[in-house]
Amino acid sequence: MHEMAMASMWITGPTRSGKTDRLLDWLLHQSARAEQPWLVFAANGDNRMVLAQRLAATVKDQVPYTTTTPAGFIQSEIILFWPLLVQSLSLKAQFPLKLRPENEQLLALQLWEPLLAGELQVDGWSESQMVRRALDLLQLAASAGIPAEEITQRLCQGMMPNLVPADTWETMGSALLEWRGWCLDRGLLTYGLMTELYWRHLLPLSQYQSQLLDRFAGTAADDVDEYSAIAPPLFQVFKTADRPQAFTYNPGGQVRLGVGADPTSTQVLAEGCEPVQLTHPDTDSLGYAMADDVVQWVQDPLAVPELPEPVQLITTTTRGKMLRQTADFIAEAVHREVITPADIAVIGPGLDAIARYSFIEILSNRGIVVASLKDQRPLITSPFVRALLALLALIYPGLGRLVNRDAVAEMLVVLSQNPETEASLPWFDLTRIDPVRAELIADHCFVPDIEHPRLLPVENFPRWDRLGHQATAAYNRILGWLNEQKQQQQQRYPISPVIMLDRAVQDFLWRGNYLPSDQLSALRELMETAQYFWDVEQRLALYGGLPGNNSLSDVGRFIGLLQQGTVSANPYPARPLDGERQGVTLATVFQYRAQRLNHRWQFWLDAGSPRWLTGRDELFGAEIFLSDWPQRPVTALDTETMHEARLERILRDLLGRTTEKLFLCHSELALNGQEQMGPLLGLVSAVEPVE
Repeated sequence: MHEMAMASMWITGPTRSGKTDRLLDWLLHQSARAEQPWLVFAANGDNRMVLAQRLAATVKDQVPYTTTTPAGFIQSEIILFWPLLVQSLSLKAQFPLKLRPENEQLLALQLWEPLLAGELQVDGWSESQMVRRALDLLQLAASAGIPAEEITQRLCQGMMPNLVPADTWETMGSALLEWRGWCLDRGLLTYGLMTELYWRHLLPLSQYQSQLLDRFAGTAADDVDEYSAIAPPLFQVFKTADRPQAFTYNPGGQVRLGVGADPTSTQVLAEGCEPVQLTHPDTDSLGYAMADDVVQWVQDPLAVPELPEPVQLITTTTRGKMLRQTADFIAEAVHREVITPADIAVIGPGLDAIARYSFIEILSNRGIVVASLKDQRPLITSPFVRALLALLALIYPGLGRLVNRDAVAEMLVVLSQNPETEASLPWFDLTRIDPVRAELIADHCFVPDIEHPRLLPVENFPRWDRLGHQATAAYNRILGWLNEQKQQQQQRYPISPVIMLDRAVQDFLWRGNYLPSDQLSALRELMETAQYFWDVEQRLALYGGLPGNNSLSDVGRFIGLLQQGTVSANPYPARPLDGERQGVTLATVFQYRAQRLNHRWQFWLDAGSPRWLTGRDELFGAEIFLSDWPQRPVTALDTETMHEARLERILRDLLGRTTEKLFLCHSELALNGQEQMGPLLGLVSAVEPVE
């Protein structure tokens, strides 16, 4: 019995066939080895939270374990064993500093500034696009276990020659090597660099491998079809040491294929494992009853579908009417108590701002909460953030070009909150300076100046007595606060901009312990971004500052970074800690599948859209970094074959995640006014519209 419990296991099956349950059952039967914990992997952070909850409920404290994700594990291991890398690579002995994507983009843009004006120019690509694609290629190569020195060769061999000249690929490859060296010299680490350091330099060290085996009894990994090509070498360390392991694999999953995952390469993990094949999705899902038929009908254009009763159609002429009709249908069903909001998911191949806004606006007005997954709006869209940036521009010198009259007026409205008002009210109901008074004050009291933009006393407005006592007092408070901060800046020890931002939040925006989640998320992300930004600034100051030419101060660069819209608020945790969803889920196909959700009702938006087939989730050049790449240029036929395989996986996966009803939501005309001609049109034509 003990030998069976310790045997390694490879569990495969379709969506919701019970793979994770088998994995947990296997883990429950493992005995603790010298009190070492088990290393348990999930595909991403949201999945890890759910898996940790299930572990806590089933395994409890019977077997010690630690949960992580491949990305999180690599980052923590690189930081933990940095001294080993310093020694083996002869790096400078300094603590490593992680670069966030926005810092990475900004620094690479400045480092490559001369090249972007010449050898790195490509028709139709902006400078920021070129930088982002180059950095993505570095990350794809690292995830594939391909040395950065071989990126140029892959690009020349795998990209169609009429796309980009070979000389440009050569320049890009050299620029990426320069970037890698520049970062390592300064102890700056991007995720791509950490990934390469891990598989190429840390994992092969015998000293590290022995540490790994000393720390963990074995591994359990859920959804390895989402892992990259560097995962098998890590698990091989445990296999060589004869440690037990268990893996789950969904052939119809592969959500992250094209953004770093390599499901073909991770199949090698099945070798030496006891196979467990789960053949059917959960019997209560629509996938169990009709997935095979739906896939066949979509793949065969001459087929005449006979869709069962659970599939229904909402159809209109225009997309706007379709969005409204779908939202009204949902609201009506909820109000009739046919279904609860938490049992509904609205899914689309791509959700533009119009669709998100329409659903949130219509359903919210009818008292229904909407949970919009990963709605990463730029931080600069938050009035709180814009107000704080305007405040910084009025405190620090030389920032007059980054603030104007309208920004000042908005700042006065946002910062004039009345802390004595009921905290549950939205911020715009708490303000003492309304927009009209704010514009009058900005017109008469704001002095634009490149070096020292400033606010004047309220008496400079000839009719300031008409502002009223509350607005005048609120303005004087803001003005007094600004003057006090400027005086402190002129002293010998000026205050850090991060502390200045925190002080402004505490003095003007914090209302006890209550702030709506979206505002709290924006402020939290702003403070975290600021902390990262000035950590990097301090590190670069030790090496002579930023690359390239930049006349702006550090505060100016920070404001400019946010105004470009590259930083977005990403609330964490993404789901409630109790695991219970609240409200109607609104998500793209990619987001929904990545979080492995399931609902009683699903609404497929834009059912006639070609984006169900052609929508691109993959990164630029991802195909040539996969282990099954055929060592030749990627053709249009290759891309079409890949899209068709992905569409089949999408259909099976989504149908496996709904239990009662599927609503196809179709408009004859797309957003641009053209007729819809997508791959699901045959299904749409075979269903009678709902009444």
